[in-house]
Amino acid sequence: MATHNPTLEYLTTTKIGEKGQLTVPKQFREDLGLGNGAPFAVLRLGDGLILLPEQQRFEQLCQQVSSSLTTAGLSPDDLLATLPEARNRVYARHYGARTSARAARRRARTHRGK
Repeated sequence: MATHNPTLEYLTTTKIGEKGQLTVPKQFREDLGLGNGAPFAVLRLGDGLILLPEQQRFEQLCQQVSSSLTTAGLSPDDLLATLPEARNRVYARHYGARTSARAARRRARTHRGK
């Protein structure tokens, strides 16, 4: 599994193939636990490109969100309490306000019976 190692390390040189594909060095794939079809984010930094495995990018995003919520003084329960209202807004935007109100009443009846 991937470890978070901030060290910059030169591994090898690779070439772009006929179909625009790059070969990621075996050592790199093995060190990060990357298999065939592993998704990558491609970021441009000036004249260079950064290839970042999506799992690592997702973990970084989760850490940033967690840090922001903690800094704002929000607990997981605070966040979960906002879900019904957020769900209703998304439902109303997608299906219309009248349908959303009926669905909310239906969900309320269902949850009272449990």
